[in-house]
Amino acid sequence: MCAYRVLVVDDSAFMRKIISDLIVKDESFDIAGTAANGKEAVEKVKELQPDLVTMDVEMPEMNGLEALPLIMAAHPLPVIMLSGINEQGMKETIMALEAGAFDFIRKPSISHAQDIKQVGKALLEQMHTAMLAVRSRLERKEANERKAALEQTTEGQALADMGTEGKEATGKAPIATAAPVPPKRDAGKSVPEAKPEQKRPQTGSSVPDSRLSKPVAQPRKTAQAPATQKKEEPSKATERTPGQLNISDTTAAKSLHATDKGGLIKPEPRKTVSTPVPSASVASMAATPPVTAPIVPAAPKGFSLKKGGVYSPNFRKLVAVGCSTGGPRALKTLLEHIPGDFPAPIVIVQHMPPNFTRSLAQRLNTLSPLRVVEAEQGMTLETGTAYIAPGGYQLRIVPGASGKYTVSLKTEEARNGHRPSVDTMFESLLPLTSLERHLVLLTGMGSDGAKMMKKLYDAGVQSTFAENEETCVVYGMPRSAVELKCVRHLLPMQEIAPKLVQVVK
Repeated sequence: MCAYRVLVVDDSAFMRKIISDLIVKDESFDIAGTAANGKEAVEKVKELQPDLVTMDVEMPEMNGLEALPLIMAAHPLPVIMLSGINEQGMKETIMALEAGAFDFIRKPSISHAQDIKQVGKALLEQMHTAMLAVRSRLERKEANERKAALEQTTEGQALADMGTEGKEATGKAPIATAAPVPPKRDAGKSVPEAKPEQKRPQTGSSVPDSRLSKPVAQPRKTAQAPATQKKEEPSKATERTPGQLNISDTTAAKSLHATDKGGLIKPEPRKTVSTPVPSASVASMAATPPVTAPIVPAAPKGFSLKKGGVYSPNFRKLVAVGCSTGGPRALKTLLEHIPGDFPAPIVIVQHMPPNFTRSLAQRLNTLSPLRVVEAEQGMTLETGTAYIAPGGYQLRIVPGASGKYTVSLKTEEARNGHRPSVDTMFESLLPLTSLERHLVLLTGMGSDGAKMMKKLYDAGVQSTFAENEETCVVYGMPRSAVELKCVRHLLPMQEIAPKLVQVVK
């Protein structure tokens, strides 16, 4: 069976050779071509129509960040960014993820063979994950088309039957009338919420909660809410951005019709391949230098910046969010639509290597009405603030003095292949029963966070949210929670913030 065709973009000929050699070690991929800068990459994508692109962030003439929207506008496809660890490279990488890049990996050190090997493994797993996401979108598109065709056929048959019955009864052909349009199922509609005073019995059973009027285990959902659904705040992200992974109509996507042993789709038969199953995201695989745990001073520096919100260490509500692949763009959509006077702190675990989480927090701080900071050891949580777990540390929320809550960071082992881990952060909320806890799982590969969301759900946590398949870049973490029947609100990304604000306020 045939391999996926990859375009490798880097201004260094030596690096293009290294990346190409790493890619062709896996028979699932071939090199369609190479480009030395963003301008050349845009032209090569139009000419070669590859299935996937790996692209350096920093390049002369036109860098990766400038080329990305042009590529997405002309030929949307998965783009994996290769980022340097300097400050400018990290900032541009975060912006590229917002603009529609599938994910990123750290560029390998050409002087360390082991580092090259680790980055190569991370890159190949990212590429397989990207193509599996392509397959999922194609399958959903085909299923929707079949459903629409069936509805149209059924509607036409109903009209024909009405015509036959009318003619038999009157001897005359009946006047044709418009057939009623059957109501569409809205997969983005949240599951009815239970009254706060109702408590769920603590049990590990997978039987659906009686609070649910209908099961939420169906992963196929539509992205649009019904016109009658009332929102707290209009969302600017109701339409898919040009950079968002939406490649079902591309030439490359349409050519995919065969599958390899791992279930990946192939354009045409050429050679048999064996596809490894992706097991972890870049956060756990991209080797990064050790970092020192940030220690908060007596008066945290990050708290000197006021954005007009109300920052208080006294609160009774807390929001915890977990995400991975596609997370930076999802977090942007979420935090842009939460007001600065939000009456709860928001603690976020995004699978990402050290230092990149600081750039992510700084970027989100410029976009959100909330104050967004990278969490530091001993930091006291306050309302109106979002805290990003630093890469390389496990984050927990622990009770502090005078009824306050603080951040605990430890350099312990990875969990579910991740450090930080969503499960670790969620687990720390189990004993905090005096808080009204709200959990959110967004796009990401794997199942990190689902197990502990289930435990908190069984313990009577206030509300649980998950991003639906329609808007997820990778529907892994949310799907795992849905399958455990612990999601009360399964919504498209643009509807999560308004509903969360409504529930918390």
